[in-house]
Amino acid sequence: MPSNRPSFQVYGLGQCALDYIGKIDAYPPPDVKCEFSDMVIQGGGPVATALVALARWGLSCVFAGVLGDDLFSSMIKASLDGEGIDTSGVLVRKGFDSQFAFIVAEPGAGRRTIFWRRPTGPPPSPDEINYSIISRAKVVLTDGLFLEAALAACTAARKAGGHVVVDAGSLREGMLDLARLSDYFIASETFATALVGDDKPMEACKRLAELGPRVVGVTLGPRGYVALAQGKVIKKSAYPVEAVDTTGCGDVFHAGFIYGLIQGWDIEKSLDFAAWAAAMVSRKLGGRAGIPSLKALLKHGY
Repeated sequence: MPSNRPSFQVYGLGQCALDYIGKIDAYPPPDVKCEFSDMVIQGGGPVATALVALARWGLSCVFAGVLGDDLFSSMIKASLDGEGIDTSGVLVRKGFDSQFAFIVAEPGAGRRTIFWRRPTGPPPSPDEINYSIISRAKVVLTDGLFLEAALAACTAARKAGGHVVVDAGSLREGMLDLARLSDYFIASETFATALVGDDKPMEACKRLAELGPRVVGVTLGPRGYVALAQGKVIKKSAYPVEAVDTTGCGDVFHAGFIYGLIQGWDIEKSLDFAAWAAAMVSRKLGGRAGIPSLKALLKHGY
């Protein structure tokens, strides 16, 4: 008998935010005024932005996370609904505030600084997530902010035979436990530095690989990325672009990698596509405006 339960290719659990992003010439010293220009307002958050990219590339996605009941809440939800992402897993906490970020981008330096506030409401609990959807998803993606729920979701995905991908932006409590439950663990340079010390990304890969993921990687911004795929070392430079804003590059890197997994590509092609997509994002202000279209992917040979 056919099932009426919704089925999605990617289930995402993690952060969703509203980002205010402006450009400055250079980051200022303390106690001065600094004028910014070209401000944009976009939805943000690592998992939410990754799902936006995947939805634009034709994959079916469902998002689970937390909002408050403030002004930002409806704008954040609309930024996902408008992309065709199922938001039935979003929890609205009455009397609390949503996640918010103000970001200053330095186009000349190709970097950005993020000031952010996490959602003030209670995180999702394991009994608030939809295990029937998780068990049918091909990939579960989490950034680990909601640790207890993330551990439960990843455990359920592994039992059901799905792929678990972790976006490790910061070395928070419990992130190494998530690594043990993941198939693919891709960390930021910040995470790698916190784990093993300055500028030792491959050492971080080796340390993480010991925990069990079949592929681990570290994104290095303009220096590209390194990865360890079941013992095979992969190192690639970044695609050369004139970066305006690097917000969202890591998020879309994860989206690109997941897209490759679902397409059945090998790991090197998936990583290469991830790096290309991330580079394209940096050419525009904000984490979502520069996501390459599906037409652009095909034109580039993916």
